[in-house]
Amino acid sequence: MRLGHRPERDKRITTHVGLVARAFGAEEMILAGRDDKLVSGLEDVVERWGGNFQVRSTGGWKGEARRWKDAGGRIVHLTMYGTPLSESIDEIRRSEAVMVVVGAEKVPPEIYEVADWNVGVGNQPHSEVAALAVFLDRLFLGQELDREFGGKIEVVPSPRYKTVIERRENAERRDEDEVEGGSV
Repeated sequence: MRLGHRPERDKRITTHVGLVARAFGAEEMILAGRDDKLVSGLEDVVERWGGNFQVRSTGGWKGEARRWKDAGGRIVHLTMYGTPLSESIDEIRRSEAVMVVVGAEKVPPEIYEVADWNVGVGNQPHSEVAALAVFLDRLFLGQELDREFGGKIEVVPSPRYKTVIERRENAERRDEDEVEGGSV
């Protein structure tokens, strides 16, 4: 769940939070606020690149947090003021359903009380995008990087070439552009 999104100011970072969440194994992004353009942009990524990732916006975070906890879920709030990730990740990993909360502007003090864990991914100022990526990678033990997304677009790893497969009505097109020499 993304807290404190300010559409005029945070659209790029919030988009990156959504992209990282999807790519690193989250099932859904809840935007505590309204930004239909941002939601549709992330839905377009899912449509083209695949996966089962959902995106939705909601009026406020408190109701979402309450419903999540009432259903038996646990909440992790990523903050530089929290318990070090290395001290809490094993316990978090044993939970069946985890909601990860990342803030934009200063988060409300109540989130520290609602969260089951306030986790510091380092105790220095840095990006919430970085914190989310590191947290999800540790949560899933790096296995999220090997997932298949089954999208219309797929990047085929290559040490020297840019190889992209675009699926259009069961047809495949492969583009290979040499990376060396600046022809990407």
